[in-house]
Amino acid sequence: MHLSLSESDKHQLLEQLGTANLKFQRTYPGDRPDRQPVHTVYGGANLFKADTCQRMGDIALNSLQTYAPNFAELARVLRLDGHEHLPTLAADVADLTARLDAMSEEERKKEHAWLAYSVYNKVVRKLQTEAVEDFRIDFEDGFGNRPDEEEDATAVQAAKELARGMQQGTISPFIGIRIKPFTEDLKARGVRTLDIFLTTLLQETGGRLPDNFVVMLPKVTIPEQMATMVRLFELLEQANGLPAGTLRMETMVEATQIIMDDEGRNPLMRIIRASEGRCIAAHFGTYDYTASAGITARYQTMAHPVCDFAHHMTKVALGGTGIFLSDGATNVMPIGPHRGDKLSYEQLRENRESVHNAWRQGFHHTTHSLINGLYQGWDLNPAQLPMRYAATYTFFLSSYSDALHRLKTFVERAAISTLTGDIFDDAATGQGLLNFFLRALNCGAITEEEVLATGLTTEEIQSRSFYRILQGRRQQPA
Repeated sequence: MHLSLSESDKHQLLEQLGTANLKFQRTYPGDRPDRQPVHTVYGGANLFKADTCQRMGDIALNSLQTYAPNFAELARVLRLDGHEHLPTLAADVADLTARLDAMSEEERKKEHAWLAYSVYNKVVRKLQTEAVEDFRIDFEDGFGNRPDEEEDATAVQAAKELARGMQQGTISPFIGIRIKPFTEDLKARGVRTLDIFLTTLLQETGGRLPDNFVVMLPKVTIPEQMATMVRLFELLEQANGLPAGTLRMETMVEATQIIMDDEGRNPLMRIIRASEGRCIAAHFGTYDYTASAGITARYQTMAHPVCDFAHHMTKVALGGTGIFLSDGATNVMPIGPHRGDKLSYEQLRENRESVHNAWRQGFHHTTHSLINGLYQGWDLNPAQLPMRYAATYTFFLSSYSDALHRLKTFVERAAISTLTGDIFDDAATGQGLLNFFLRALNCGAITEEEVLATGLTTEEIQSRSFYRILQGRRQQPA
């Protein structure tokens, strides 16, 4: 065999390419395999209590059972697949429920009622066990501009409530605060609130932060605001004896200038870099963004095309970086207009129609986000939680079979690149498929047994890394 290239020339050329390849991989390491919550609930700091998340779950469950007392009713409201075949009389629904309860999961999957039955029961179970996955104690829009003395006192009180919730085990698995933005008018207030809150919290807990604690910095428009937060974090860590790098942050996409700057460039990557590795997520602010785009209040909705444009620009800018992306909130609350214990039939009907209309809007907004690759969103009221999970579970359960086939095929041929039809899978695609199952597992849409059907082992699932799975399988003897 004769070659034209010398080994030294080839080595030098590939070394140069290797340097560039490794730099690219550091910039775009791919999807982060850590758990991402499916939502963030924002609540005013003045209202936060140690048991807020638990109380929200109770309210959410009561709302679901009041306005959709069984799975057939919820399926009709949301028009889930197969809803037209479901009974309407309560006695018939009860008989069907009892029959489905007695079946194995494999038997149920053959029934037209399977999806509606499964979604409803999973939502109920989620609201009973972990209704709120992520919560932000909000000192910005959810709190408003108040006298300094009042915000100081609220920061102390909220920190003490969080410490009590940590002790009692009543807080959400992800939690944090949103401070005021680092605009010229509000920067000093934002810094002071964060200082008071963290100092009080660490004093109350003996220097311990909650798991998955994060600080949301809103209305970011320039990298210098992120850099200032980093310097602030460093000072707070030093003053409170926290290991360097402990404090993490999120940013918000809620102004047109964060999508395109004065030079016609998308500045998001520069803004993320300015966080020096501390920023883990970028959240979309639906109503501030639409307002900044000149959309009047009546038409400010998650379904507006300007939101899709911002989402796709954000995904293009930050795709592959490992930064979690979150959509915004539906601002139509599923709460009936009439209150009280002695409502007329007409008032009860109006309440039901109002709630069901809001449910449908929230369900469609969340589904739209999921279809567009945004696996997290905001909730503002506990009555929105049932639809957050109904949409999420419907999405994952409806997509499960196709994803199972693709990942199972990929796993079976993990040692080599796989060509299946016209779909070419590589390690990045494998991580994306794995993340589908990890997301579904984390939120309660599927069980570990259903993930094991892919051919992965429990240890491989727990590694959360398809690259490690590939390495392990390639090292196994043929």
